[in-house]
Amino acid sequence: MATNKQEVSIRRLSMDEIDVFRCIRLEALSREPSSFASRYEDWDNLPDDEWRQRLNNPVFVAFLNGQPVGIMGLSRHHPSKMVHRATLISVYVRKSQRGTGIAENLLKAVADYARSIGVLQLQLAVSVENPAAMRFYQRQGFIEIGRIPGGFLDDGREIDEIIMVRCLN
Repeated sequence: MATNKQEVSIRRLSMDEIDVFRCIRLEALSREPSSFASRYEDWDNLPDDEWRQRLNNPVFVAFLNGQPVGIMGLSRHHPSKMVHRATLISVYVRKSQRGTGIAENLLKAVADYARSIGVLQLQLAVSVENPAAMRFYQRQGFIEIGRIPGGFLDDGREIDEIIMVRCLN
């Protein structure tokens, strides 16, 4: 059986990699607009300094043969009584790469990094209209802890947000 070996790597972006960040973030927003709280137009014309500033939050990117195909960010809570918590943000894997393990590897990289900085709990919000993402998170140990009715407004439609958490210890 012949195999087509493809080189996958995952790493945290540096502050100098705004072009990679811009490329995969805008792809995510344009290809899966209903999956994000932001719109493509919110990010499209940001100046380089704003892109760089947004990299203050750790952003991990999956590369396939050198090209970005997935992204996952982490936003840590800052109040001293909440510093043990962080939120997954900007989660996206190109449709052609879903089911290949890239999302799991991205999550592992982010969770390992989170543990290394003292985060004990990851949380996220996912649209109720994205059952595939909810199933993925459940397989990765996340549990649903709540729902925000009408948490997203998409073209005038109110869409519930599901809140999920996973302990890292």
